[in-house]
Amino acid sequence: MGIQIPRGTQDILPGEVEKWQLIEKTARDICRKYQYKEIRTPLFEQTELFQRSVGDSTDIVQKEMYTFTDRGGRSLTLRPEGTAAVVRSYAENKMYGQTVQPVKLYYIGPMFRYERPQAGRYRQFVQFGIEAIGSDDPAIDVEVISLAMEFYRKLGLRKLRLVINSLGDRSSRAALREALVSHFQPNIGEFCNDCQQRLKSNPLRILDCKKDRDHELMKTAPSILEYLNESSREYFEKVKKLLEGMEIDFVVDPNLVRGLDYYNHTAFEIMSEAEGFGAITTLCGGGRYDGLVEEVGGPDKPGIGFALSVERLLSALEAEGVTLPQEESVDYFIIALGEEAEDYAVPLLQQLRRAGFSADKDYMGRKLKAQFKAAERLQAQYAVIIGEDELQKGKALVKNLENGEQKSLDLVNIVELLKSGNQ
Repeated sequence: MGIQIPRGTQDILPGEVEKWQLIEKTARDICRKYQYKEIRTPLFEQTELFQRSVGDSTDIVQKEMYTFTDRGGRSLTLRPEGTAAVVRSYAENKMYGQTVQPVKLYYIGPMFRYERPQAGRYRQFVQFGIEAIGSDDPAIDVEVISLAMEFYRKLGLRKLRLVINSLGDRSSRAALREALVSHFQPNIGEFCNDCQQRLKSNPLRILDCKKDRDHELMKTAPSILEYLNESSREYFEKVKKLLEGMEIDFVVDPNLVRGLDYYNHTAFEIMSEAEGFGAITTLCGGGRYDGLVEEVGGPDKPGIGFALSVERLLSALEAEGVTLPQEESVDYFIIALGEEAEDYAVPLLQQLRRAGFSADKDYMGRKLKAQFKAAERLQAQYAVIIGEDELQKGKALVKNLENGEQKSLDLVNIVELLKSGNQ
């Protein structure tokens, strides 16, 4: 058996890759409208960046990162998510000094996590994400959420559910932390090993546990909403009011904490409610991360963003029966018969392409009928037929492959004639 693709990765082949291109184009188009600019960061970063930003207690850092030591003895990690790298770049390149604030950025690219492969989840996966850094206005939270919702709508998804929560500021979370420790401590032995560790390092993340989500203590756990101080409560109320004003439906879930340590205040997820989508319904997740810029060596600047998986988006589109339009047709297919006609077809093909047309020809030495079949497979709109007779007359036959109509055009200026619409 030959060499096979690594587990948890995929080849995106022609016929499928066009869907990805459309998704990426839609993402770029909507970011342009919202004035988010593209940023491209390295595929790998210093391991410390993710330990400090994502959090030592998270599953990502503890179990899922692809970490290696380079020849200089440095510990490097393939990026498991996009926010940490963007924030590092923001701080390192002093974007906080730019005239236009907040700094609004987006990225599209591969991330890497060592997870158990399953439907819509890979070890190398592609994320589209945005970050707005420098503003603590609740309105920017709502803009980030609305961009994500609008992106999904543009692509045809309708069965969506927006879930939001507030994680409060530092003092609010400190009060909740004490309450959670008191709540879970007496029976923590009934929980998984991860939760037992989280009780010491970050008890809030116990609420995010997938193994023990049905435990009775989960249902009665203290809610962050009960421990929000006045400023945090006002902030959350403003976010909800603005969402209502934009007519964006949402549900408040006090147990939504997200899986990364850097979140505070607004946290949100967008779920698919399409039948047959699967047990894991989250399509997109994000939230506010005030303090993260300072954590990676920059000034104390607030920020908010989201990230979504393109693979899970494709699964959701399939579950809703949404077919993405694909432009696969060829404008002109040159059918050349005979060696002299073949030689003439090569430069003509290049002229057509330079004139802005999509064009192709046969490279397999096929007969006339087979060349027409090839043109049909490429969904060509027109065939340009050149044989010995056509060369002698200085003409080419242009056939409309949809209705069968055909015209004889001068070979010398055929490209100009085609540009003017004389097919």
